[in-house]
Amino acid sequence: MMEQKNEAAATTNRKAYHDYFIEETVEAGLALQGTEVKSLRLGLANLSDSYAIVRNDEVFLLNANISPYPHGNIMNHEPLRTRKLLLHREEIRKLIGKMALKGYTIIPLKIYFVRGKAKVLLGLAKGKKSYDKRETIKAKESKREVERVVKERNR
Repeated sequence: MMEQKNEAAATTNRKAYHDYFIEETVEAGLALQGTEVKSLRLGLANLSDSYAIVRNDEVFLLNANISPYPHGNIMNHEPLRTRKLLLHREEIRKLIGKMALKGYTIIPLKIYFVRGKAKVLLGLAKGKKSYDKRETIKAKESKREVERVVKERNR
């Protein structure tokens, strides 16, 4: 995963790392309307149940809720509309290959701005079972416990 400079996160999908194993990430541009950009800058977006699909060698973001801009007029956007993601052909082919081979899905992890352009970080994800989620929670708790003990000893 590349570290972006000058990025301001508009929204994140916190549930993604809990519900999925994220194998790989890809950065994509977002084709947005004017009021959608303004809503994103205000943080009025929700990615909790959203996902991406590949249709006719193009990638689309579905169920991403970008709320209407509060100061908009009749030209305001539809909150749950399908949005096109901007990727290079090679990246799309790579995603199609991995999805077909291993049964992955594409999940948006966060939307952010880089040099004024809206970007979405997509994760190639495989669903977790309930026992996997419990193991993840146990590992986090044990790591916190170890950090707490080490911190107390350093005092």
